[in-house]
Amino acid sequence: MTPPASPRISVAMSVYNGERFLIPAVESVLAQTFADFEFLIVDDGSSDATPEILRNYAARDSRVRPIIHENRGLITSLNELLAQARAPIVARMDADDVCLPDRFQRQYDFLGSHPDYGVVGALAQDIDEHDADWPCKAPPHPSTHEAFLEAIANEAPLMCHPAVMFRRDIVLAVGGYHAGFRHCEDLDLWLRLASVTRLCSLPERLIRYRHYADQVSSRHATEQQIGAAVARIAFNERQAGRPDPTEHLDRLPPVDDLDTLFGRAGVATQVRATVAHGLLYSRSALRDAGFDLILRHLADGGDRKGMWRTVARLLRYREPARALRLATALIAG
Repeated sequence: MTPPASPRISVAMSVYNGERFLIPAVESVLAQTFADFEFLIVDDGSSDATPEILRNYAARDSRVRPIIHENRGLITSLNELLAQARAPIVARMDADDVCLPDRFQRQYDFLGSHPDYGVVGALAQDIDEHDADWPCKAPPHPSTHEAFLEAIANEAPLMCHPAVMFRRDIVLAVGGYHAGFRHCEDLDLWLRLASVTRLCSLPERLIRYRHYADQVSSRHATEQQIGAAVARIAFNERQAGRPDPTEHLDRLPPVDDLDTLFGRAGVATQVRATVAHGLLYSRSALRDAGFDLILRHLADGGDRKGMWRTVARLLRYREPARALRLATALIAG
């Protein structure tokens, strides 16, 4: 298919070693009932068959525009996609998910009839690596801006990143994706946008969102949850009229340095308290720095709820030394 000279939508996808699920993801975009788009896909230094797959699609459908280069990281790739996009509307998509056929049409129509909204998401159908239903008890994403603000206040889920469509100029005006928030760059962006535009998700399942062991949220749970906690603190700083010290960071500092970053005592303790209980069910977090964060939370006199069950969980994960350390900390406390 010949690409339009001025597409109405730029589809933005970044992929790294994504050959496993890439073909159904790309096919679901090309099969959209709304066809007036360009499909920008950054291959971020893949060593598998991803570049070959992308070149094959580009040869068959000229709407597909591969951008193939060395590994630079997801946030750099996302900002590159924003810079390369020719359309005023950008639709995000990930290389392991699947769009339903009328996703773009439904979201584009919403933005067209709601000029006060800068971002619109959608609900997701959760699936596993074999396309079977995945049980998910998370509440639905907010379907009005007022509900979105309430979700921020309640620290509830806000949006499904690969299911969003947004106005490019508004995202660029707030600085795009911020480098300091690796693995939670979307949450930080929604929190910044909430002060300048309206956001919501359509109450319809327009994407199939995949869960599997190797996805980012599973492998980087500790860094992701720390970043999310800091992003919410930065949001509160901005709401209070104070400067946001995270704005120009290439990377967030260690948790122990957050008091210095924000210029007041108690921020590090607050982050550990927020994050500790969210890590108790993460196998990767209990095996990396998340475990030490939990111990420090207990040393600070933090809430012990669920900790003894975590001792048993560590034993099931074949981590007897860590189970003993946690049990010792609980007894000592």
